[in-house]
Amino acid sequence: MKTGHTKLFTGSSIIVNGIKNLLDSEDISYIIKDKFESARLGGFGEQMDSVEVHVLDFDIEKAKTIINDYKVKINE
Repeated sequence: MKTGHTKLFTGSSIIVNGIKNLLDSEDISYIIKDKFESARLGGFGEQMDSVEVHVLDFDIEKAKTIINDYKVKINE
């Protein structure tokens, strides 16, 4: 069975770091795509809140719940 990654969140690196910690604690595999840092290194401009979290399709439901709960918590 072939699985891929799905983008679940785009935001600032600070918020993504919090999400990474939560996903790590639940042993959920993810990929971080930091377009801001890549653009900076390449000499281009990009929005600062353009860091993406991609999660394996297998873990998508569990990761969605974790990310949604985190977004509620930080917006309180």
